[in-house]
Amino acid sequence: MSLAVLRSRALAGLSAPEVAVEVHLANGLPGLTLVGLPETEVKEARDRVRAALLNSGFEFPAKRITINLAPADLPKESGRFDLPIALGILIASHQLEAKHLDDHEFAGELSLSGELRPVRGTLAMCLSASSAGRSFVLPAASADEAALVGNATILPAHSLLEVCAHLTGAVPLAPHVPAVSPAPTFVPDLAEVRGQLPIKRALEIAAAGQHSLLMSGPPGSGKSMLAQRLPGILPPMTQTEALESAAVHSLAGHFDVARWGQRPFQAPHHSASAPALVGGGGVPRPGEISLAHHGVLFLDELPEFERRVLEALREPLETGHIRVARAARRADFPARFQLIAAMNPCPCGFLGETRCRCSPEQVARYRSKLSGPLLDRIDLLVEVPAVTEAELSTRSDGERSSIVQQRVIAARERQLARQQKANALLTPDEIDLYCLPDCAGAALLKQAMARLDLSARGYHRILKVARTIADLVGEDIIRGPHIAEAVQYRRGLS
Repeated sequence: MSLAVLRSRALAGLSAPEVAVEVHLANGLPGLTLVGLPETEVKEARDRVRAALLNSGFEFPAKRITINLAPADLPKESGRFDLPIALGILIASHQLEAKHLDDHEFAGELSLSGELRPVRGTLAMCLSASSAGRSFVLPAASADEAALVGNATILPAHSLLEVCAHLTGAVPLAPHVPAVSPAPTFVPDLAEVRGQLPIKRALEIAAAGQHSLLMSGPPGSGKSMLAQRLPGILPPMTQTEALESAAVHSLAGHFDVARWGQRPFQAPHHSASAPALVGGGGVPRPGEISLAHHGVLFLDELPEFERRVLEALREPLETGHIRVARAARRADFPARFQLIAAMNPCPCGFLGETRCRCSPEQVARYRSKLSGPLLDRIDLLVEVPAVTEAELSTRSDGERSSIVQQRVIAARERQLARQQKANALLTPDEIDLYCLPDCAGAALLKQAMARLDLSARGYHRILKVARTIADLVGEDIIRGPHIAEAVQYRRGLS
């Protein structure tokens, strides 16, 4: 029989649908035809596979070869289909007698010498393959990443010949043993920041409740320094969070196994385009907000971003995911990130000082780049004053990140035990259930609604921040001081 069928995986967003690689040999003019919506990288497989087979000691059959990648309406891209195509040709031409073919899935790019090169998206593919109960044959360079899926059987190979020896039963491939031992990485410590105690307090509240934060202050006041220290006080990632984050980075093609379990910190330049931030492209790829999934997205010089780029953040800030739609494709990516932003109070950054030369019109134009709907989705606004000479010359005696992190973990555990999610993610119904203030707090919130002209979203966000403040001190009831502090963080946004 001159037909071989092997299984592989395509990528569609974070999902990895199964692909059947069907290879048929027939009499006729020699040639190789690829069908099934292959992209350019897949079409180029004909030349890579031919050279790899010849350099591995096999014959390239002088037959009419038809390769179908099914389902036909699913676009196929990248070189991951090189390995199953080469194996299919060998099996269909009876150069290889494969055993237990249906128990395996294959992915790998071939070099001209027959060596296997790593492919992106292996984590997403193995997550799907493990649920199907099959072993996954992959390039050895991709094995560590794929092995992060605990219940998956990964068979790493260095070359096409090793895979052939495994399928014939001559030299079986040994299952990969996961050995993920992330090297300790440097994490900036909060104790390095001189002064700025009120800002550190706001940062702790943001970390405890997963709230968004906007810092405004002159250049050199420490806004970027403070933002870079937020990951160090966030709770450790759970296994599920680490897998989801790693899968997104694997899909983008730059996942580092050494950073397994570490919260991502994405800080795109203000010249970034909307597709770079939210994702896109002909073949949709995740953007910065998805790469920051379960981590921090830091936007420095916030008003310098294009307005349409910032407006694209509004939906994922609320929903926690982004849908990238193109004419022929649609992809969903997770985007449950924590937004931390920084800005200057005016174009020159020295508003209120004698050296400031910005006119009121320039200041108004600068601040108008941030729309009301976007600001309404930010929980906390803090003014970051310039650090004095006395604070700079005094040895820092502030709390270390590890100490603050323990309080944050305790507050987050209270939230998970009470409502199974962080306070920032509460729905309106859950806010009514878990965020009711006492009489003094309710009266204070009523005054704030009248004086600050708060929207319904602003009202709910004050309650969620107050709930976090109460959790940090271990109180079940939201009291007046908790509401008062939450309102202070909202005044600038109103």
